[in-house]
Amino acid sequence: MKIRKLTPENYPKASALLLQAFPGSNYEVKLVENFHKNGTAVHEWVCIHVGKIIAYIAFSKAYNGSEVCGLHLAPLAVKPEFQRQGIGSELLRFALRQDVIKTSTIFVLGNPGFYQKFGFEPCAMPLCPFDNKKKSHFLSIRNTTSSPFTVGYEPEFAA
Repeated sequence: MKIRKLTPENYPKASALLLQAFPGSNYEVKLVENFHKNGTAVHEWVCIHVGKIIAYIAFSKAYNGSEVCGLHLAPLAVKPEFQRQGIGSELLRFALRQDVIKTSTIFVLGNPGFYQKFGFEPCAMPLCPFDNKKKSHFLSIRNTTSSPFTVGYEPEFAA
């Protein structure tokens, strides 16, 4: 298994993986395709096994008004037949060690049981406009925010 930056020639393979990893949802694939189409600056890596993309992770900018205040981790996906084998965990560990990521505040809306293993903690501030599960699924790491605000996302998230 190799972890590499996502390259434009692998965009279709990443889209295919997202469709498989999130059955019944086109949201994740449309989000990533819109990032690419619009030229939005995202940090993306993939796991490659026997020439196939089996996992994907992306980070985009988080905002406090018009100021960048960190990064959003979304989406993280693993091909269904490779799930529950530690591949997503390894990809996340790898990404969190990268220079562009390791000093930033990272926000994620996801399963607390999974993300807390990597140091993410429940995030009281800022508020997440998408966390409709009693604010229990919005997590962060390296977050020093104490002022109240609602965190902003790249426009592609609203599409």
